Amino acid sequence: MNQAIFLDRDGVLNEEMGDYVWTPERFRICPGVPESLARLKAAGYYLVVVTNQAGIAKGLYTRADVLACHELLQQACGHKLDALYFAENHPSVSESIFRKPDSGMLEKAVARFHLDPARCWLVGDRARDMEAGARLGVRGILVGHAEPLAYEPRVADLRAATELILQAR
Repeated sequence: MNQAIFLDRDGVLNEEMGDYVWTPERFRICPGVPESLARLKAAGYYLVVVTNQAGIAKGLYTRADVLACHELLQQACGHKLDALYFAENHPSVSESIFRKPDSGMLEKAVARFHLDPARCWLVGDRARDMEAGARLGVRGILVGHAEPLAYEPRVADLRAATELILQAR
């Protein structure tokens, strides 16, 4: 069975702006992300982005807008990301098993890449990210301090999460 790192997008891979980030002009990749992804890829992990994009359901932006940001991310990271999944639903508009804290996006990647959840990690900045991983038995690492949640391990950014993952091997 294979191993993967599931990555939330906003607040982990790109800067969280306090509202929806969907234009290329506002999409800023966090420091150290390309190098961290290269290290994780070299260590044999699939790299899978799992992101809620409720602004689509709310009519604020389109799938094409999200895909344009994802293309910028891929270019900046040397096309190291194996899959970029996004849930375009919002509970006020439509329900979906793909929207975190549900685990549908993770389950999709587990099936596609023949992953062993026990050998995977999820790096996110919200409680819903940690919950989605826990539903499948995926270890989580909480990034940043925006979420008022007592959770361990908790680190500053993807660089620190990468160190933790690689040390645990």
